[in-house]
Amino acid sequence: MNLAEQDNGQQHLPGPSVAVSTVVEGAGEIGETRDAARDFLESLQAVHGFPVSQRAVGVVQLVVSELVTNAHKYAPGPCLLTLEVSEGAVAVTVWDSSTALPLILPPDPARVGQHGLEIVMAVCRSFEVHREPVGKRIRAAITLADDPNGDPAGHQPV
Repeated sequence: MNLAEQDNGQQHLPGPSVAVSTVVEGAGEIGETRDAARDFLESLQAVHGFPVSQRAVGVVQLVVSELVTNAHKYAPGPCLLTLEVSEGAVAVTVWDSSTALPLILPPDPARVGQHGLEIVMAVCRSFEVHREPVGKRIRAAITLADDPNGDPAGHQPV
């Protein structure tokens, strides 16, 4: 079954969304999570026919890297990364065991470092943080076909 249906030139997901999850055990796997995000987006294009801009690929990899790195740095134990597509966007969700909410600092060009979440919030359609019974869940959504340079999205090499 083709998960994308054509209707007046727009892509729609029937029923449930497309998703993949992976447990990240340590810092050595952070690069692998970026690769997994790229592979997931390539599959969306090649197998399911979803439009995915080159910009979206880069932004998703950046967001995955930042959120998983923060989980590894600030929470004990593994974290869970989930990539889920619905309504033309991919949600990057990271669960970790720490109940401490991230500190999102205001922009400060004089500050060295700690700009990661500031950047994530600037490039994402939405950003949410939720405490869970155990730990917290951070979710950022990125539009798949968003490309301000006008590059076409769709069936193209990622």
